[in-house]
Amino acid sequence: MPGNYDIAELKRLDVAHHLPAQQDYKLIEDMGGSRIITHASGCYIHDGDGNRILDGMAGLWCVNVGYGREELADVAAAQMRELPFYNTFFKTVTPPTVLLAQKIASHTGGKLQHIFFNASGSEANDTVFRMVRHYWKLKGEPKRTVFISRWNAYHGSTVAGVSLGGMKFMHEQGDLPVPGVEHVRQPYWFGEGFGTDPARFAHDCAAAIEERILAVGPENVAAFIGEPVQGAGGVIIPPPGYWQEVEAICRKYGILLVADEVICGFGRTGEWFGHQTYGFTPDMVSMAKGLSSGYLPISATAVSSDIVEVLKTGGDFVHGFTYSGHPVSAAVAMRNIEIIEREGLVERTRTDTGPYLAEALQRIAGHELVGEVRSIGLLGAVEIVSEKGTNKRWGGKEGNAGPVVRDVCIKNGLMVRGIRDTIVMCPPLIISHDEIDEMIAIIARSLDEALPALRAIGQNGERLP
Repeated sequence: MPGNYDIAELKRLDVAHHLPAQQDYKLIEDMGGSRIITHASGCYIHDGDGNRILDGMAGLWCVNVGYGREELADVAAAQMRELPFYNTFFKTVTPPTVLLAQKIASHTGGKLQHIFFNASGSEANDTVFRMVRHYWKLKGEPKRTVFISRWNAYHGSTVAGVSLGGMKFMHEQGDLPVPGVEHVRQPYWFGEGFGTDPARFAHDCAAAIEERILAVGPENVAAFIGEPVQGAGGVIIPPPGYWQEVEAICRKYGILLVADEVICGFGRTGEWFGHQTYGFTPDMVSMAKGLSSGYLPISATAVSSDIVEVLKTGGDFVHGFTYSGHPVSAAVAMRNIEIIEREGLVERTRTDTGPYLAEALQRIAGHELVGEVRSIGLLGAVEIVSEKGTNKRWGGKEGNAGPVVRDVCIKNGLMVRGIRDTIVMCPPLIISHDEIDEMIAIIARSLDEALPALRAIGQNGERLP
């Protein structure tokens, strides 16, 4: 452990003073404080209790280039010495911000040549929310205010982000969504289309968007927003053809198409962006996480030149943040992208490690607890079921098995997430074949170890003694 930390005292202080993100504070108190992560290198994190853990989640879907990149620390230090901060409010900008905008535009390509900077993925989608509505007002169609999204989508944790997202348990906190957001079914074949033809299911899910457009009135709909792959929803990979139909529907009714690439961006799916993997062209793209590999907070919203030309007719766009285009974050993000380019991590994910993960997952596909394995690039998921060959869940409802298997995986040295009854993984793009083997072996062992606890779950979903 590099720092001489008093772990017991840190845990005490964590309970006494720190409110961690998206947590049950009573549970954290009962645990005696959060797990203290002290240092990391490559694909491994270390905690204050001496555990070395393979990080199957790349932090929180973000540490694409892995931990311990000295050159990112050096770039940050150099930029802090030269210019630690200046804003973009006063008709001013810093060199790293301009250069990063150009670099991002070189990878989004096409008409996505304009970049608005923020500090988080949530803020990137807030920017989408405000910019889209402002755009339509300037276009002389002020009634176009409605966004269409999907149930179980995740678009952030701000008021606008939660509203755009489709997670009902988040809507319950804060009386959300705000007016003007509609939700339709998600393209979750294993959970909602099991046993049906995937192509037909894809068509039906896309058709639900058109049905909602017609119900709301096309003249009232501003945009459709979606993640190419729903990450926090459970690594939900849409069936082939889904995104082509969605794009065709948006073009038919003149609706803007927004790709939330906060998780999928910067190589995660085997292309620079998920929309490139799926072959559709959005009008706006929100991005974060892999933009800086989590080394510093930064996000961006890419905007098509067609939209920007309209924005130019409207005077000031009165939106933005103190840290929009922060020079240190921009410098680090720029070098992070250069690392991804230099080491060929996008191509490696597409041609090597992504296919290897898909093959490795097949080793556990036959396990009695596994209903499905799926992956694209370096995003993977394992569905846990109570009866092989079905999508039935333990205790008769979703959410009983995932936390059990997740906790066993962490105990065995692998950090993954349990989303309902799906174990999801999103390792750093630098992961090796041996580390993928280790990840899958730990999941296999953890499934075996979790089986007795799962068998003790009653039909009402409560764990029996």
